Amino acid sequence: MPSLIRLLIILIFLAGLVYAGMFALVTFVEPTPKEVSQRIPTRELLGETEAGRPGTSLPQPNVTSEPSSGQ
Repeated sequence: MPSLIRLLIILIFLAGLVYAGMFALVTFVEPTPKEVSQRIPTRELLGETEAGRPGTSLPQPNVTSEPSSGQ
């Protein structure tokens, strides 16, 4: 029985350390937001490939200039 109590005390102590660490992070660390942008080439958006490069065939997108006839 004493070994069970010792185990429970150690687990509670470790859980308290984890909780204290999370509380310290929330209290003292302020995230700095940044704006991120990534450029995507138009040929990748439209599915165009460069001739002569094997393995670069992308599926053709379903793009029309007419509005869809929705319900």
